[in-house]
Amino acid sequence: MERLICVIGNKGGTGKTSITHMLCHGFALLGRRSIAILTDMSREPLSRGGRSHTPLDGRSPEQLEKIVAKLESMPHWLGVVDGGGNRPEMDRQLYEMSGLALLPFRDSHEDIRTVRNDLDDLPEALGIPSQWPTNPWQQMAAERTLDELMQDYRPRLLDPVYAVSASKLLLELQVPASLPTALNNVCRSLARQVLERMALQAPGD
Repeated sequence: MERLICVIGNKGGTGKTSITHMLCHGFALLGRRSIAILTDMSREPLSRGGRSHTPLDGRSPEQLEKIVAKLESMPHWLGVVDGGGNRPEMDRQLYEMSGLALLPFRDSHEDIRTVRNDLDDLPEALGIPSQWPTNPWQQMAAERTLDELMQDYRPRLLDPVYAVSASKLLLELQVPASLPTALNNVCRSLARQVLERMALQAPGD
């Protein structure tokens, strides 16, 4: 389904859930409606709780099928699937049913080794440098690592999503009515990148 995005990858702890909700929040800031679909069995579903998007529980195949069927009938909405770690078969299923697959990875050799394998296995997927360092020296080191280990994959990498401590606010039971500008800017930038890759426009663009 073209309007379904999956955030997946074998490595745990790469920020899949944070990226999912940051992306959905960014869509809202750009005037697009979206749903965040939980499939990670190790997490509990979130309620609406002041969120700018709708979280739904898709942890069973039946629930996921119903949500995707409903999304198909809502042409102006986008769906973002929050995947789980170490589920290669499930990742393959989500990849095949989605219009776009995103693979977050952090600035570590272990994360990069894993995402390289995932990018090879899922040839249309895109990588997202996640929780990327904001310190200039650490950024330079991270970029050198990408140059050394990810050069062949550069065309398939989105711009980094820099670490913003406020991103945890999007995963609270009740999201504050006003969120920090830095968080909104990061979410908006991520959402715009994804819309461009999907050849979609934000309202007003």
